[in-house]
Amino acid sequence: MAQADRQRIDKWLFFARVVKSRSLAAKLVEAGRVRLNRAKTDQPSQPVRPGDVLTITLERRIIVYRVVAAGERRGPATEARLLYEDVSPERRPATDAETAQSAPRDPGQGRPTKKERRQTDRLRDPD
Repeated sequence: MAQADRQRIDKWLFFARVVKSRSLAAKLVEAGRVRLNRAKTDQPSQPVRPGDVLTITLERRIIVYRVVAAGERRGPATEARLLYEDVSPERRPATDAETAQSAPRDPGQGRPTKKERRQTDRLRDPD
């Protein structure tokens, strides 16, 4: 296999615009947050080839990319998208229970609401 077909994993993550800098890419790999073909890797120098699958765990999501090509430079986002095929699982939409601000409460339970405080203040000070 030719040397041009392989590239360091930290360099590839930087060129594919997964992270903002190559040092952040190296830290991401060293932290064990990148899997190469389902195997954990902690070596930023680990080579990636076209056809490899990278599973990247970021703060709030998991990204799964299939490497299509090695990068030559960190170019614009349109150029970076040519380096991979996104095979991430579909994100499920948030349910109503997950997006609710607060749980319903029975009247008289817990702290008073602003409306209830005003009513109490009117009773205490009727001016």
